[in-house]
Amino acid sequence: MDKDIVKLRILETTDIHVNLANYDYYQDTVTDKYGLAKTATLIKQARAESKNSLLFDNGDLIQGNPLGDYVAKEDPLQDGEIHPVYKAMNLLDYDAGNVGNHEFNYGLDFLGTSLKGSNFPYVNANVYVDDQDGNPDNDKNYFKPYEILDRTVVDEDGEEHAIKVGVIGFVPPQIMQWDKGNLEGKVIAKDIVETANKFVPQMKAEGADVIVAIPHSGIGNVTQEGMEENATYDLSKVDGINAILFGHSHGVFPSDSYSGIEGVDVKKGTINGVGSVMPGSWGDHLGLVDLELELKDGKWDVTNTQASTRSILNPDGTPAVEADQSILDAVKEEHEATIEWVRSAVGETTSPINSYFALVSDDPSVQIVTNAQKWYVEKYLKGTEYDGIPVLSAGAPFKAGTRANPDYYTDIPAGEIAIKNVSDLYLYPNTLQAVLLTGADVKEWLEMSAGQFNQIDPSKSEEQNLVNGDYRSYNFDVIDGVTYEIDVTQPSKYDAEGVLVNKDSSRIKNLKFNGKAIDPNKKFIVATNNYRASGKFPGVKNSEIIVKSPDENRNVIIDYIMEKKTIDPQADGNWSFAPVKGDANIVFQTSMKAQNYIHDARKYKFLGEQESGFGKYSIKLKESDGTNPGQEKKQNRGFMTNLISNVAKSFHFLD
Repeated sequence: MDKDIVKLRILETTDIHVNLANYDYYQDTVTDKYGLAKTATLIKQARAESKNSLLFDNGDLIQGNPLGDYVAKEDPLQDGEIHPVYKAMNLLDYDAGNVGNHEFNYGLDFLGTSLKGSNFPYVNANVYVDDQDGNPDNDKNYFKPYEILDRTVVDEDGEEHAIKVGVIGFVPPQIMQWDKGNLEGKVIAKDIVETANKFVPQMKAEGADVIVAIPHSGIGNVTQEGMEENATYDLSKVDGINAILFGHSHGVFPSDSYSGIEGVDVKKGTINGVGSVMPGSWGDHLGLVDLELELKDGKWDVTNTQASTRSILNPDGTPAVEADQSILDAVKEEHEATIEWVRSAVGETTSPINSYFALVSDDPSVQIVTNAQKWYVEKYLKGTEYDGIPVLSAGAPFKAGTRANPDYYTDIPAGEIAIKNVSDLYLYPNTLQAVLLTGADVKEWLEMSAGQFNQIDPSKSEEQNLVNGDYRSYNFDVIDGVTYEIDVTQPSKYDAEGVLVNKDSSRIKNLKFNGKAIDPNKKFIVATNNYRASGKFPGVKNSEIIVKSPDENRNVIIDYIMEKKTIDPQADGNWSFAPVKGDANIVFQTSMKAQNYIHDARKYKFLGEQESGFGKYSIKLKESDGTNPGQEKKQNRGFMTNLISNVAKSFHFLD
């Protein structure tokens, strides 16, 4: 062969979230569905097939499960110690890594201590030191913005060549909202695409033959708006980038779910001609971008690109690979300590707690969170200037089939509650905060949350899905302390990003406080978390943060349960759907296990299993539905009491 042709395989892991062992700490059992120990086997297989390969990680690595919390909080990592993620990853010879947004959850000091354990370099180009001088021209990068890796590759004739691979990383600039308490005054974040346009030419000038961009960012949309959380589509238009390894949104690209987007070729795995891959999350997939390079006139040109992913599961759901024992051995000590820690008892529940119906009814898995937050804030503010202002509490169902996972639900049996169960109720290491706002703000907050539901047409007889699958369940805030109905026959007032799309719409009906219509000017305090309090949710963005607690919401829940010792996890039914007239055929999907918790066959009906593994259910919204499926017995007692009372009155026994 006269031509110098090199086949270069680029591998990616992303959004591992400390899932190193294939173990579900919340259910306390081994799993075949995720874990870097499984991905490691795929990595070794993919490397064995190629003469030339590189391996990169795309962040959201050190936070996301009890092991991450154990290393950060329970037995904190010390200087000189190696974080278990790097005990595992150093065995796999990564070439470089990028930081994700969740790397900042435990603060910059902990992140710095953790990164010291990595044997491979880290890059990030759009986080800068906050020098507070107002001059962007002299801003200095907090991390090294890019690396130029010198590698030796072998061409198809067996000849060796020197090649320079440039790698650059990015994180959503929204970290400044999401982790404001950890980052404000220390760093700033800039636009991903703007940053790429600054540094990619520099990388080319320094001799990079191939440039790999690693944005911890989803694909986004085809319109460039600036400071976007999901900017991969726009990044693909930056001249000089040869491969994009993206993530953040926990999806799989290339896949049919992205077909139809202008400039996207899901068969080739390209976005605007650039080979791109996103390999799911938690180690459930490995990403591959295979580049064919040809040396022409002393320059390497990319002549062909193919991106793909490999799953740790076969199409039928059976394991495709075994776990790599060397990875399991490397993290054995911290893994076993975490299991022991999450099994520690904190209290007892008189009834099961699950989130199978959390998106269609008031739910005990959210109620416990809001109760604990309210309890904490009322104690926190006692004796202050805010004492006496009504305290409400906002919570959302974090595990409600999110990310299209039919097993991703809270399910705690009656009896002892352990730390692992609290982690199941509240996934993230958010800290508790409280905001001061008005009754009008409360309504707008709830209008935003009501975007969880599709608009229902009462006149249609064909099937209509109630739940909007594009709306993240962690944004479906329930606010306890007020009562309200959600009218799903009305259009959403806001879209999933909080943009006003239907100014005159009002889904929130009969919003009341203490049984009376809420006063739009009345002051309220709402207990929430740092993520929401610092964000741009309608109703919240104009509020004043009056409590910035150092305590995590999870620890507040643990303390609450420990003080109460025994809890009765009944939702109070403070929200419901407004009745829908007619015979609309309304359906939703949830776990197959939800069948076991249906006690009112007039309202809920199981329709069958979906190909996705979810169950399909119908729901009737003909009358007040403020009870969750496990509460009918409690409500029926009230019905019987009223019936007996009315009968007695008719015979003048209670006049």
